[in-house]
Amino acid sequence: MRWVNRRVRRGNSIALGAIPIAALLLLYLVLAAGRHAANPNDKILPLPGAMAEAMAALLFQPDQLSGKLLFWADTFASLQRLGLGLGISTLSALLVGLLLGVLPPVRATFGPLVTAIAVVPPIALLPILFIAFGLGETSKVALIVIGIAPFMIRDIAAHVAALPKEQIAKAQTLGASSWQLMLRVALPQAMPRLIQAVRLSLGPAWVFLISAEAIASDIGLGYRIFLVRRYLSMDVILPYVAWIALLAVSMDFLLTWSSRRLYPWAHGAGH
Repeated sequence: MRWVNRRVRRGNSIALGAIPIAALLLLYLVLAAGRHAANPNDKILPLPGAMAEAMAALLFQPDQLSGKLLFWADTFASLQRLGLGLGISTLSALLVGLLLGVLPPVRATFGPLVTAIAVVPPIALLPILFIAFGLGETSKVALIVIGIAPFMIRDIAAHVAALPKEQIAKAQTLGASSWQLMLRVALPQAMPRLIQAVRLSLGPAWVFLISAEAIASDIGLGYRIFLVRRYLSMDVILPYVAWIALLAVSMDFLLTWSSRRLYPWAHGAGH
């Protein structure tokens, strides 16, 4: 059997996916052990014991100034900003994407504007956002929205505009208005695509969040990483990066699971 025709069972898929991760962890341990054998005070590749010791203080010991458990406070602050940014972007993509996809006059009028905004590097707008909205939460959330919403809007609009013309014609034959076409024909088919767009936007959203927190913030995962880097505290940076990766993977898994449960027909169920 050719490799292109092979199908991997779910249990085997999990095992195969774990192999590269385990190999990377093993490689890290070997390299870290080698560096510490040559220099016991090496900070670049800390051993697991050093990372556990450094993280224990952030996880379980209240900060002397704020009284907060810094790790959990950083996580809550970052997730709150990310959630607001993703929520606003998702709602905008759904509403504006449907209008652009279903109504050609709206697409002709506002499509070029959305495209122009989408091609502007969001990081370049960060100083403008800080000047316009200050250094508070609004500018950080706005950067996420500006960074991912235009892409999501274009994706949903293109998907809706590419729906089979036969569906539109049949709905109009049955007397459907433009709003009924939007709500009963386009909306159900746009929802799985919207979830996919959110999944694809998770990576850029985290990039914009970390960037904003690194520049102007006093709490958050990105703030903590860039705060301790001046001390070469890799025993904190690496666990924080791993935690961000775990959060992102968990979000991606939940979105995929939700899409399969809510819209099985979009994933080939029953075929």
